[in-house]
Amino acid sequence: MMKKILIVDDDTDICNLLSRFLIKKGFETEVAYRGATAFELLKNSKFDLMLCDFRLGDTDGLQILDKMHQQEIFIPVIIITGYSDIKLAVNVIKAGAFDYVTKPLIPDEILSIINKALNDEEDSAQTLTSRNLRSSKGFSGKLVKGKSNQTKELMKQIDLVAPTNYSVIIYGESGSGKEAVAQTIHEKSDRKGKPFIAMDCGAISKELAGSELFGHEKGSFTGALNQKLGHFEMANGGTLFLDEVANLSYDIQISLLRVIQERKMKRIGGNKEIMLDVRIIIASNENLIDAYKKGKFREDLFHRFNEFSITVPPLRDRTQDIMIFADHFLESASTELGKEIKGFSDEVKVAFQKYSWPGNIRELKNVIKRAALLSTSDQIEIDAIPPDIVAGNLIFATEHSKPLHETVASYASDEPIPVNKYGSVNLKEAALEAEFETIMNVLKKVQFNKSKAAKLLNIDRKTLYNKMKHYNMLGNDAN
Repeated sequence: MMKKILIVDDDTDICNLLSRFLIKKGFETEVAYRGATAFELLKNSKFDLMLCDFRLGDTDGLQILDKMHQQEIFIPVIIITGYSDIKLAVNVIKAGAFDYVTKPLIPDEILSIINKALNDEEDSAQTLTSRNLRSSKGFSGKLVKGKSNQTKELMKQIDLVAPTNYSVIIYGESGSGKEAVAQTIHEKSDRKGKPFIAMDCGAISKELAGSELFGHEKGSFTGALNQKLGHFEMANGGTLFLDEVANLSYDIQISLLRVIQERKMKRIGGNKEIMLDVRIIIASNENLIDAYKKGKFREDLFHRFNEFSITVPPLRDRTQDIMIFADHFLESASTELGKEIKGFSDEVKVAFQKYSWPGNIRELKNVIKRAALLSTSDQIEIDAIPPDIVAGNLIFATEHSKPLHETVASYASDEPIPVNKYGSVNLKEAALEAEFETIMNVLKKVQFNKSKAAKLLNIDRKTLYNKMKHYNMLGNDAN
């Protein structure tokens, strides 16, 4: 049966282009230009997937995902976002989005993610709600071993606690690899080979949390059409990983504490007591001590969990590991795409080292998957990397006309870090230089076609014109 996709974007051109492309690929589509219109369509029609811009005139991606959860509309959602919104993109993954794509849109990339979302739906024996709760859309699987001191210390702590049966709190920023740490602890424990079940507590409504954790019996509440196993029951004998646990409501925290204390539970609406042997690992990007002091998290529950804690350092503090992770992700992406991409150009390596990676390892992985898709040679070149990342390296340019490869060469040498054209390392001036270089590089890439450049830079043509005028780039061209 033909799959039906809802496209939501306040840019009519993007809606029409995506619709025509997807229809050619065998999908049925409908479009909406406002969030309110999208919800009317969702209520009155059945869709298999939604492709939605993060920023709409009347709402945004986070509000849409929250409203979908409240109304129990569970279909895969792919968010479209500008690359400058990478932190927001991380948040939409936490809120339950399947994945996100960054502008400028690449048809093959969108098609690949859509097919993966739809295939996951068909292959999964779990409900869509359970699948969306897994944090597998980020960095998961085996932990890639780096060579930085921070990573070595992290591995020591994992090796220390893994053989025990301690509960563990894992702290770390979004996308830093907390689930990978939890999985590694599981794989190094006596529970290896038993279930490892992950649940993202930040991506579930209060009404569904109890059912997802403890399961329910058929007919126990409106909409409970079948018996459902909860995450505790599915993890019995193994490990249950609760990501962003502070997002659970206070009522659910009380039930969770009771289950942990008694090591048994009942499904919602059930009478049978189920004995549990589950190791619990939780994760949070905020300090749970602060959370219970603010009344957001029960202190007694915190002490139950706090038998051992691990902090996963952000990627910006592990610069020695960036290329190790990058090589690992490139190998995976190359295999998936059937390409033979051997590595990265020197320009890309330097840009990666200087970028701050606000989305951490998850962001690095997505950047490399995208670059591998765009690459037409046996290595990743700088033009396959998003402009924001390239700009992170350009603040070290000594003059506006200096080519990027010369900047790379000087930075790679033993010379001191160069100052900007004003003879200082003033941050504001450096930012202006970075903006100039980014605009100039994009203009060169598109042979100074302003419309194409504006799309690549994710700004409108008028804004680009004003910036070119500011930097005296127009010359005799006043159009």
